[in-house]
Amino acid sequence: MWLDFRDKSAMPGPRDALKGRAEPAFDVPETHYVSGHRIKPPFPEGLQEAMFGLGCFWGAERVFWQAPGVYATAVGYGAGYTPHPTYEEVCSGLTGHNEVVKVWFDPTKITYGLLLKLFWEAHDPTQGMRQGNDRGTQYRSGVYVYSPAQKEAAVASRDLFETKLAKARYGKITTEILDAPVFYYAEDYHQQYLAKNPGGYCGLGGTGVTCPAP
Repeated sequence: MWLDFRDKSAMPGPRDALKGRAEPAFDVPETHYVSGHRIKPPFPEGLQEAMFGLGCFWGAERVFWQAPGVYATAVGYGAGYTPHPTYEEVCSGLTGHNEVVKVWFDPTKITYGLLLKLFWEAHDPTQGMRQGNDRGTQYRSGVYVYSPAQKEAAVASRDLFETKLAKARYGKITTEILDAPVFYYAEDYHQQYLAKNPGGYCGLGGTGVTCPAP
């Protein structure tokens, strides 16, 4: 029997990544299972976008869809190389993708700073290519920004939170802060997974350290 002994916590290079495909391999519903709002265009005017990676996207998505002012959320794959990957391909460690949550929010009801606060407090951003027992590049911590203002806010909040974590004897934050990559929707059964499966696996565990208010 062939076994894969490759270190899945090591990022593949572009030449090593799976080829992928020109079109999605599956269909995704247009609406959110919980709110009924759209998770595909068109969207109401005035909404803004955010994207985060903080471990298994099942639990991560619930953190954001429960927040007042969030219009909709969707889970998917980002910051890798393989176009239109499948979950099995991402789990192989050969796509470079992270499990991410895309958030559409109303900035008149919730600020980007408050989304960052939810992000930092919901997971341990010091663990590198893992989150708790989940290990691999797809579980890394990441903030993927859509504007210079988002990047400035993300860097500032990271620096403030890192100071608090250091006082609590945590290591350095390993979160990547990058321009928002292409977002590839995950399969239907992953979308709003914990609403469909209330007793399902969450996988998140925060540090217990409070992030400074924005």
